[in-house]
Amino acid sequence: MLGSAPSLFRHGPPAWVRLSIFLLLAVSMMVVDARWRVLDVARQYIGVAVYPFQYVMLLPRDAARQLTDWLDTAERIRAEDEAQRQRRIEVAQLATYAAQLLEENAQLRRLLGAAQQAPADPAVLVELLYESRTQVEQRLIINKGEFAGIKAGNPLIDQNGVVGQVVRAGSVTSEVALLTDRVVSVPVQVLRNGVRAIAFPAATPGKLELRYVPVDADILVDDLLVTSGLGGWFPAGLPVARVEEVAHDPVTGYARVVAQPVAGLDRYRHFLVLRTSGTDLQSIEPSAAPPAEEAAESSQGAPAAMPSRAKPEVAG
Repeated sequence: MLGSAPSLFRHGPPAWVRLSIFLLLAVSMMVVDARWRVLDVARQYIGVAVYPFQYVMLLPRDAARQLTDWLDTAERIRAEDEAQRQRRIEVAQLATYAAQLLEENAQLRRLLGAAQQAPADPAVLVELLYESRTQVEQRLIINKGEFAGIKAGNPLIDQNGVVGQVVRAGSVTSEVALLTDRVVSVPVQVLRNGVRAIAFPAATPGKLELRYVPVDADILVDDLLVTSGLGGWFPAGLPVARVEEVAHDPVTGYARVVAQPVAGLDRYRHFLVLRTSGTDLQSIEPSAAPPAEEAAESSQGAPAAMPSRAKPEVAG
């Protein structure tokens, strides 16, 4: 029984013999294929059979390349779109300024001898982060602040005109009050004839009104109101609103003028902030500041503008 037991380990040809056979077979196939091209058909079938595996193995590489190309394209399109938005707003501002120059060209030539060109104010392109609106406040939060040179008082515009004014500037964000917010008032003038007034938020939501306008003021429905440049914060010539209603009241001596803002207060995400500076009254006329004595009397409740009519006492 021991002699008939199967062998657990079968011994074949030595390893060097098998290596020599395979080397000889490979060399023979290479020589035959190089001289008579007999393996082309086999190569084609093998290529067709291996192609699906090659395709699957290359999928991660192709996907990574496509993702990189897509990200680069999206970033380039975003940058071009932002540049186009800024260019469109600047062109709209220049077009409005050109229209104002056309209306005032004759008068400016008579007064100055040549058309005066105002320097463009430096602008910062900003994006809307979110809105903060209540019944009494109409606010926007934008994505740039003092680090970009923005400060409280700077106007916010779009391609149509004035949107609002910065009321609070943080380091990286700013708060903007819309034209219809109760804290904003804009010095304006009629583009047609130059009549000046001040635009305030009206009692009707989304509207503006001109206060203290004489009944004989030359203001008509559909007149365009632009900034007058008084005060320094709003450059002259920016579109503000278009007159919708003019009601004369001979009893009070004033006219009620209601206008509709021309800017897209709730339609756009990108705006321009003009980095302007307001006029310092004390630097123009230091005596314009109220005296300290009058300020003290005013703080105590005494009317500073009412001079005393009592005669001074004479020491006997």
